[in-house]
Amino acid sequence: MEKITSFTIDHMRLLPGLYVSRKDKVGDATVTTFDLRLTRPNFEPVMNTAEVHTIEHLAATFLRNDPQWRDRVLYFGPMGCRTGFYLLLAGDLNSRDVLPLVRRCFQFIRDYRGEVPGAAAKDCGNYLDMNLSMANYWGEKYAALLENIDDTRLQYPE
Repeated sequence: MEKITSFTIDHMRLLPGLYVSRKDKVGDATVTTFDLRLTRPNFEPVMNTAEVHTIEHLAATFLRNDPQWRDRVLYFGPMGCRTGFYLLLAGDLNSRDVLPLVRRCFQFIRDYRGEVPGAAAKDCGNYLDMNLSMANYWGEKYAALLENIDDTRLQYPE
């Protein structure tokens, strides 16, 4: 079998950032997959499932309610390795196109207080596995990275 695209990226050189992971054609439309990398793979500790789950709930809610982007959001969810998240959007996009959206999203996560949306037994299959304070921490860390991000963290290393 051929390696899938995400396994061809040199994870030993990958830094936290906001990368275009792939672009797929679906009929005449393009779907762009973004790699929102919060930790440095194989060098930093990964996120625990509780904060990953909380970030997923908060980000999905934020993104699907954003007036400009809501109709283009196809998916937001965690990477199995727990070093980041995938964001799939309709359109032929680059990292700079979505940087303001992703920055606002993680500022929202950083600042969010209260009940996590969808964190109830009737709404979620694992509603008890949540950690809002750690989600706030990761929101702060990633939002700060995005504030001054340069092109080396917007394109996969060669």
